[in-house]
Amino acid sequence: MPQEPWTIALELGGVILLYTIGFLHVVHALMHVRTAQGTIAWIVSLAMFPFLAIPLYWIAGRRRFEGYVKGRRGEDANLRKLANEMHERLREYELPVEDAFARGAQLLGGLPFTRGNELDVLIDGLETYREVFGSIAKAREYVLVNFYIVKNDRVGNRFKDALIERAKAGVRVYFLFDEMGSSKLSRSFLRELKEAGVEHNYFGTNRRWWSRLQMNFRNHRKIVVVDGREAFLGGLNVGDEYLGEDASIGAWRDTHLKLSGPAVQAVQLVFLEDWYWACGEVPKLTWEADARAADQEAVIIPTGPADPGDSWQLVVAEAANTSRKRLWIASPYFVPDEGVVTALQTASLRGTDVRILLPQKADHLLVWLSSFSFLEDTLPFGVRIFRYQPGFLHQKVMLIDDRLASVGTANLDNRSFRLNFEITALSSDPGFVQQIEAMLTEDFKATIETKIEDFTKRPFWFRAACRLARLMAPLQ
Repeated sequence: MPQEPWTIALELGGVILLYTIGFLHVVHALMHVRTAQGTIAWIVSLAMFPFLAIPLYWIAGRRRFEGYVKGRRGEDANLRKLANEMHERLREYELPVEDAFARGAQLLGGLPFTRGNELDVLIDGLETYREVFGSIAKAREYVLVNFYIVKNDRVGNRFKDALIERAKAGVRVYFLFDEMGSSKLSRSFLRELKEAGVEHNYFGTNRRWWSRLQMNFRNHRKIVVVDGREAFLGGLNVGDEYLGEDASIGAWRDTHLKLSGPAVQAVQLVFLEDWYWACGEVPKLTWEADARAADQEAVIIPTGPADPGDSWQLVVAEAANTSRKRLWIASPYFVPDEGVVTALQTASLRGTDVRILLPQKADHLLVWLSSFSFLEDTLPFGVRIFRYQPGFLHQKVMLIDDRLASVGTANLDNRSFRLNFEITALSSDPGFVQQIEAMLTEDFKATIETKIEDFTKRPFWFRAACRLARLMAPLQ
């Protein structure tokens, strides 16, 4: 039965309207998408398949995390007073920074380089959880917690019980978690926390309805602060796999950091910004610095999609540009952008010992495949890539010459460069740098060095899959 003319006209009008909206999105992508590759991909998709690409563009194509306030930048009156108070109290501990890279990292993070700190490197799950749970048990005023992933398993329930015990003892407990990373966290888990008096909030979407359009951005930070005196950050989330109990992937190699001293106040401010975004509240916290006799130097570098630029990408590129003796980076994922690849290439050509430590096993297939496609961009220039064999390597650690070392949450991938909120501790303390060097030296003993043939001699279907995965890097 032939359609009525008015039906045909209505359908045609709908199609024209859809493609007109798609064209407007093409213009928006042309003006706002970060990279040339991403711009081309979005323009083609929006022009050819607007009915599919438009909703995806609003979730995955956004350039900046909008509405996030930064207390360290003085952009919100509710946080400005506390940020100023923190800077004033830390003034006596602030250090002039001579190293060009360290000075740049400090400016990007907006937080001071301080002395009077104590840094304890924690290796793997048993040591980290022992220290974290022990510190929480000693809390007398408050506990601040922010994790990307919290699981409802044995470690997760130990974590829950630790928070509940402190809350029932009259300690204020603030628990923040990423909505996507902890999407499997059960309602009963959260209900138990709420009934015990633990305040908890999702980070991914806040009280503003339009924040749901920003779910491609993630809070990847792992932070614990106890009474403003001790802080923890690094690679470990909360789950049994960090104890090496995932038979499919083996022992979980990770690194965390325990901080005491003035740097704790900086970690605390980063948490406060995230908490304020999520619920609009500013908890009463202690801002008096507690200097330690170890007197180690450190700076906290928070990075994320609310920054004016791609801060972590700049940190990694500048680390490569300023390195002279060596640049060792451990990361579970290796999907660098062109700027970082170029910086690694030139560092290696300059004579720097550039080593990238990656896992042999995969926990995210697309990211693992993508990493192989970068072998042709790095190995011929002298960059050395090593694959960790005993289990899954998840640490995020960097060693720059004999000058600087860092432990944090940021990876060598697009998410950490542009989409995730991350936090890293950087130190120029000789003892800390030597400790990181010794740790990584042991890790390299458990690796096999990657050769270019590991990609070029693979079957065609594998190489094609790696190339295809690389094209999808902005969404991984």
